[in-house]
Amino acid sequence: MTSWLPTLKTATPEEGYDLAVKLSRVAVKLTQPDAGVRDRLRPEYAEDPDALIAVSQVVATHFATVAAANGYWQGKS
Repeated sequence: MTSWLPTLKTATPEEGYDLAVKLSRVAVKLTQPDAGVRDRLRPEYAEDPDALIAVSQVVATHFATVAAANGYWQGKS
């Protein structure tokens, strides 16, 4: 069985950010595995500024983890 997360290493900060978003999405999916429930709730939080800010905070936390795992892409331009 192949892991959905074989590594936190990415070539660029942009790829790292994409990975942070994926980590956040997977966390929601694992927390609420019922796609129907997620679909039903989406309109509620899509219009809630506090929920959107909270999502940004979660992604930022994951991005900090990915960035640290990649040595903050030192020496890359």
